[in-house]
Order: sequence, then structure tokens, then C-alpha cells
Amino acid sequence: MRNEKIRVLIVDDHIIARNGVRLMLSTADDIDVVGEAETAEAAMQLVQSERLDVALLDIALPDKSGLELLKAIRAARPGLAVLMLSMYAEQVYAVRALKLGAAGYLTKNTPAGTIADAVRKAAAGGHHVSSTLTEKLASMISRGSEAAHETLSHRELEVLKLLAAGESLVRIAEMLHLSPSTVTTYRSRILTKTGTRSNVELTRYALETGILV
Repeated sequence: MRNEKIRVLIVDDHIIARNGVRLMLSTADDIDVVGEAETAEAAMQLVQSERLDVALLDIALPDKSGLELLKAIRAARPGLAVLMLSMYAEQVYAVRALKLGAAGYLTKNTPAGTIADAVRKAAAGGHHVSSTLTEKLASMISRGSEAAHETLSHRELEVLKLLAAGESLVRIAEMLHLSPSTVTTYRSRILTKTGTRSNVELTRYALETGILV
């Protein structure tokens, strides 16, 4: 039986979101939020310097995606459980996160009690998977296939989101520190993988799948 409180790190670039999660967990006597970070860089500093049991990561961070941070944490601290807490629906990122070693995926409209339970389960070495996601995983295994956007690389998914949001190729190149020709190549791959033929169709696909919120 665990005697010490579960030590949690919250990583989100919005202070209101961090405060909200901290408040939700404050009612749990066995959980203690011991650190907060608004960037991936700041999060890694805390991961390497603090004694932590569970990290709650947002997907969208200003300097690196939450999935990239997840990979870095798993490499640096394999024993640290990581839960993704995002505004994006499960069908967009959950399977991808679990494949990278996340202990679970929660959306930001998840009830406080469920978040606390997920933290406890992750700290104990378990996984939090919703019934909806369990059915999706079972369906994927039985079909032996994935949704189109789940076949995209992390960078391709970033480019897809920006294209669907109406950003130009030049602007995307600037935002992601890539050359315009590289972004053009990514766009071509994305259209092929998603079976779309234009940015308009790509935007429709992003809205239907929850990639664009």
C-alpha cells in the first residue's frame, strides 16, 4: 500500500488550464501537484531534477509537441508514468500516444474524479483507457488496419493541422522551421495517405475526424 502522496507534474502552456487541473486534483488527499511547466524544455528540466510519479502532458506546446515530449520523457525517465491531457478528441491522438508509451489519454472535459483515478492507476503502473478507446483498439486489431490520420508521422500530422487551419505553405515552413519545398512534400504525402485531393477536402477531413477543433 502506498504511503506517500503521488507526485504530479502538469505541463500545459495555458495557466488557466494548469490551474484548473491543479484545482481538480487538490481534492484528492493522496495526490500532490509538485511542479508545473508551460514548455517542453521547462518540463524536461523538472523531469530530470524532481522526484515525480506522474506527468500530465498537453498535446499542443509552444516549443515541441506533447507527443515529442512524451518520447523524450520515456527515453530519459522510463519509470515515470505519462498521461496525455488534451482538448483533442481520443480518435485523433490516443492510439498514437499509447504506442509511444503513454499510460493513458484524457480529454480536458474529463471529470475531476476520473483524472484523479487515472493518475492513481498510472502511478501504480497501470493504464487508463476509456471504454470507447478500448473498442477502437479492439476493432483495429481485428481489422488489422488504422484510420488514415493514424498512419501519418508526427510532423505530417502537424502540417495537416496547419493546412486545415488555412495556413499557407510559406507560413507553415516558417512556423515549423522547414523549407517550403519540404512542406510541399509533406502536403503531397498527407493528401495521398488521407485520400484527399485539395486543401478544402483536407479541411473537411480534419473537421470530421476531430483533428481541427
